[in-house]
Amino acid sequence: MKKAVSILVLIITMTSCNSEKKQNPIEGTWRLISAETTEKDSTFSTFNTKTKMIKIINDTHFAFFNHDLKHGKDTTAALFFGGGGKYTLKDSIYSEHLEFFNNRDWEDSKFEFVVKVQNDTLIQKGVEKVEKLGVDRVIVEKYVREK
Repeated sequence: MKKAVSILVLIITMTSCNSEKKQNPIEGTWRLISAETTEKDSTFSTFNTKTKMIKIINDTHFAFFNHDLKHGKDTTAALFFGGGGKYTLKDSIYSEHLEFFNNRDWEDSKFEFVVKVQNDTLIQKGVEKVEKLGVDRVIVEKYVREK
């Protein structure tokens, strides 16, 4: 009986070691710290210090939320938007399929970015293109990992 229990413990230990999955470096909660957009020949900051934006990435989905820091009390600056969907990551190519967004015209769009994680910083650069809205721009966003 002791031998059978020992073998069972050994099998469980070996299979649990083999089922360990590699940690995805972009998984986590990230806070936007800078954003830059290039349209045609102009590059400009789109980062708003009066808002806070986070992006949450798990093993299959992403979501982002942005709101003003006055809790909607300043009606001239009240802001909230959010969206999300599925993503894929192959090497440094991160592709989002935006399934949900409060501006419904953006839904069902796909965006491809190159991502890089350096220490606690996630940098993503890519093209946002939504033909029906006339959107065609390059964005660079930097996020810091939330603790």
